[in-house]
This record gives sequence, C-alpha cells and structure tokens, in this order.
Amino acid sequence: MTEISFYHLQTVPLERALPKLVEKVLASGARAVIMLGSEERVAELDTVLWTFHPDSFLPHGTARDGRAGDQPAWLTTADENPNGAGVLILADGATSAKLAQYEKCLDIFDGGDAAAVAAARERWRAFKDSGHRVTYWQQDQSGRWQQKT
Repeated sequence: MTEISFYHLQTVPLERALPKLVEKVLASGARAVIMLGSEERVAELDTVLWTFHPDSFLPHGTARDGRAGDQPAWLTTADENPNGAGVLILADGATSAKLAQYEKCLDIFDGGDAAAVAAARERWRAFKDSGHRVTYWQQDQSGRWQQKT
C-alpha cells in the first residue's frame, strides 16, 4: 500500500512550502510527480521551482518542456507517471486513481479554505478505510512541519 502523508498548510502558502518538500524528495533519490488543479498552476509553480531561492536548483519539467523521462520532478494536471516517480505530490485538490504506482503520496491542502479542509478529511477517511498508512503533518508558526496524531 502507498504511504500517504497529509500536509496542512496554515502559515506558509503552497508556493513557499512546495519547493522545500520537493527538495527533500529529490535529496532522498526519489523522483516526483506533482499533480495540480490547473494548467495555470502548473505554469505558476514551474516558475516558483526555478526561482524560489537564488542558491538552489530544483530540476523539473512540464509537458511544455517535454522529455518527461529525464525529469526528476514532473508538474502536471494529468493522472500520469511519465518519469517513473516513486512519490506523488497532490495539491489544489487534485486526486489520483493510480496511487498504487507510488511508494508515497504527499497530499497538500490549504487550511484557510474550508472546502479544501473538508475534502482532505474525506480523502483521509477513504485512504484509511482502504488500508493505506496515513499520517498528518501541520505547519507550526514558523512554517516547519510537525507530525500530529
């Protein structure tokens, strides 16, 4: 079963949290698919991953760039795994019917959006009921992740 971790954004927006999570995934030697809610978000977060820190480089690509198999991280709106990733990152309420293709899934949701929180709770229940190992991470006041029970 896929290990699923929920990340509850409270103090830092996705644009600041995602690069650090992707850094950790890539530093572990894994590849990632980052599934987003719209093509506009793909374009926005593509730029963010190139520019979030002047001393950092997060190799990644999108359909516009092509060569998915060469990309350690792949941003998309499609439920696909063209780079052979072991980690799926879901944001903007994106969902996947292909969780079994991944070792881990990071489900990131906006704690300031009541509908997003309610949808995350539903996904949590569904994943838990289907036998996945589910964990929950919440941001502290400085934006660091703390696991909660």
